[in-house]
Amino acid sequence: MLKEHTVDIQTLETIFNNMVRAMDQSKNDIFIISEQSRASLEEMQNELVVIKEDISRVITEGDHLEELTRHARKRLADVSKNFMKYSEEQVRDAYEVANDLLVRLSINRMEEKQLRNRRDDLDRRLAALLDTIERADQLVNQVTTVINYLTSDLKNVGEALETARQKQEFGIRIIQAQEEERKRLSRDIHDGPAQMLANVLIRSGLIEKTYDEKGPEMAFKELTDLKGMVRNALSEVRRIIYNLRPMAIDDLGLIPTLKKYLSTIEEYEKGVEIHFRSAGQEQRFQSDFEVSVFRLVQESVSNALKHGRADDIWVKVEWLRDIMNIIIKDNGQGFDQNEVKDKSFGLIGMRERIDLLKGNMTISSTIGNGTTIHFQIPLEVNK
Repeated sequence: MLKEHTVDIQTLETIFNNMVRAMDQSKNDIFIISEQSRASLEEMQNELVVIKEDISRVITEGDHLEELTRHARKRLADVSKNFMKYSEEQVRDAYEVANDLLVRLSINRMEEKQLRNRRDDLDRRLAALLDTIERADQLVNQVTTVINYLTSDLKNVGEALETARQKQEFGIRIIQAQEEERKRLSRDIHDGPAQMLANVLIRSGLIEKTYDEKGPEMAFKELTDLKGMVRNALSEVRRIIYNLRPMAIDDLGLIPTLKKYLSTIEEYEKGVEIHFRSAGQEQRFQSDFEVSVFRLVQESVSNALKHGRADDIWVKVEWLRDIMNIIIKDNGQGFDQNEVKDKSFGLIGMRERIDLLKGNMTISSTIGNGTTIHFQIPLEVNK
């Protein structure tokens, strides 16, 4: 028999809150370091541009000085060989000119060497700074993941203690899933809007140059292309925001939001057909309920595309008097339920969500024959 222990929940909650505050402060400190590093990165990049321009200028000047020095040496050699033909002043002038050019060339070469060393040093520092920024961003994402997990899933410390042993593995998987999602979001922003906006900045400078060199007609054409890039960036930002939370659900309701979401999936997933049907009288519920139902459908469709590699998906919502039936069926490659059900944190998360809705979930799938997921959600309990 296990020995019972008395737990001071208030003390634990105090410790827990202090820990979260400390982690949040650490996250802010890391973010400040990242922002300062970005500012230093921009300064060094600007300095590197100037130094490269200076190197080009010094090399051009050096080549010119080298040519002048060659001629001066030739003149000095001729004067020295035939000094009787020249006056003392001409000999002195030839020597002084040659000597002055040698000094200037030496200074030029020294300046070029210093600039090249500075350029190489900046290249090394830029590489190190980029690595620091990347590591700082990763740390911010990781700390944010942990904070979100702690504050969203472990607020009730008493209940967490009672079920800690059962939920430990699931909690770790949730953290991993959240971290992967944030990495995906970071990549989406970096490869999408961030890259597009960087291109917009470059193109805007190009438009000014085009206007000066080729006139307003060509500049207008570049401006038209720029508008298209901004429009694409805006579309990409909206897609990312929509994936984070379907904002339309609060205003339009569950069914219109599902239609819009599934239609968007069809646009982005070329060759995929999604059939949606809603039968019965649609009802409105609290936002948390509607978002939870939306996430169940979203996860099911995502699994069908990502893991099942399906290209034909049917989504049906049936509104009965006191029960909502949701059926998601696909023609994908299916899976062995005995092997997957205890390992997929996606399915575990869906079961956790359906349990919160007091509903049931059944899955039917075999390898090569697609997958069918059936949700039954009581409506009275969730009103």
